Amino acid sequence: MTETRNGADALLATLTDNGVEVCFTNPGTSEMHFVAALDQQDNMRSILGLFEGVVTGAADGYGRMAGKPACTLLHLGPGLANGLANLHNAKKACTPIVNIVGEHATYHRHLDAPLTSDITGFASPVSDWIRTIEKADDVAAIGAEAVAASMSAPGQIATVIAPADTAWNPTTHQSGASIAPQAPNAVSSAVIAEAAAAIKSGAKVALLLNGAAVLADGLEQVSRIASAGNVMALGDTFISRVARGDGRVELPRLPYFAEEALATLDGVAYVIAIGTKPPVSFFAYPGIASELTPPGAKALQLAGPADDVMGALAELADALGVTHAKPTLLTRTEVNAPRGTLTPETAAQSLAAQLPDQAIIVNEAATSGFAIPPLTAGAAPHDWLDLTGGAIGMGIPAAIGAAVACPDRKVVNLQADGSAMYTIQGLWTQAREKLDVTTILFNNRKYAILQVEFMRVGANPGPKAMDMLDLSRPDLNFVGLAQSMGVEAEQVTTAETFHKALARGLAVDGPYLIEVMI
Repeated sequence: MTETRNGADALLATLTDNGVEVCFTNPGTSEMHFVAALDQQDNMRSILGLFEGVVTGAADGYGRMAGKPACTLLHLGPGLANGLANLHNAKKACTPIVNIVGEHATYHRHLDAPLTSDITGFASPVSDWIRTIEKADDVAAIGAEAVAASMSAPGQIATVIAPADTAWNPTTHQSGASIAPQAPNAVSSAVIAEAAAAIKSGAKVALLLNGAAVLADGLEQVSRIASAGNVMALGDTFISRVARGDGRVELPRLPYFAEEALATLDGVAYVIAIGTKPPVSFFAYPGIASELTPPGAKALQLAGPADDVMGALAELADALGVTHAKPTLLTRTEVNAPRGTLTPETAAQSLAAQLPDQAIIVNEAATSGFAIPPLTAGAAPHDWLDLTGGAIGMGIPAAIGAAVACPDRKVVNLQADGSAMYTIQGLWTQAREKLDVTTILFNNRKYAILQVEFMRVGANPGPKAMDMLDLSRPDLNFVGLAQSMGVEAEQVTTAETFHKALARGLAVDGPYLIEVMI
């Protein structure tokens, strides 16, 4: 006799049967049957976030490190809307995520109750795939489709909208069978030949990289390819995940500011995008080009994010005759403990000296973070995650997800003060789950990047305008905030005290916050 279970049980069984092991949640009334179903699933870890932006940001950090999706459980349209910013970052990072968004019961939707909204409209800009369940017997199949969609190249966001009655109604469809995700697109031989010809020409070539091209194996292929000509390899300004440090290939970044990016690319005859698209400026500025490929240069797309990046790199190396060339790898740089004034540079020196092997750095340090990548290039081998979509509030949540995905690795969150306040509740989740995260919080009591941008766009700020970018009166007390949520914390004001605090924070097997006054 076939066992009967409800739709929520079938969905959770489908997710776990298809390899989804973690659910980041902030549920409400419409999702109570899914909450109950979580209680029945030993193979699914459920983690509560106190704000939906924490939930979605944690799913982003998890997916980047695990290489497979976590699911989120969100309450109706407003709950999804609260999490949109970090889903935007995740979409730009090509992170696999499965969102489960509760909805009013199918027979209740037309009544326009207070929480009724256009969930599909909210989800569309940050989703690659969306389905609404209409009956319990469809739950299992749609759940399996969602996992396959999320794992399709290059990694996608799949959103399932689940009316409450499809969760509580019975179904005989126990679990959805696994579906093969869409594989990366093959790159044509003509594209490979065009890129090889550009490199063989002897003209200056810039390779712009992201995705699989900036993982350890990809960077080694890039290093071989660069040896075949006048080639400069650059990462996108913000990268979803990059391998760095001892034994890895060094990868400079395209500068954030358009003028500096144009100067970096000056004299380049070809820009070849691999795992990304040709470069554009983050914003429009008066008198500055938005497209950053130099005038007269040619932009080529060797492989986009959904293409077979590693296959394309291997074919390009073969076409250039460098398949067996030895890549140029970094060696560990010994760094002395810094002394004197506490700055982003001295903090970076301390981090380079003490970073544990195979740590994960989550970078949302904003202006303070510009100095850190060059000074940590020769640190212990580590992975580095960036704010790919520019929507601030990613750092603390992404550190949660990375720590859940890799419990045997230390996570270091480089965090700006202003963006920390968007998702500060994530510290509570770090404490509750005893996650091994050391947060280095740079407190300059202002939105420093916006003060810089004020001048760059040609505006003329006065006292009222500058007051909108100031985070004082009252001063934020991040040590107090962290301690109130169960995270051990301390404040430092000199390079020497930071170095000692960092040693303490890295030694703790759990969350720790260091407030860096700069």
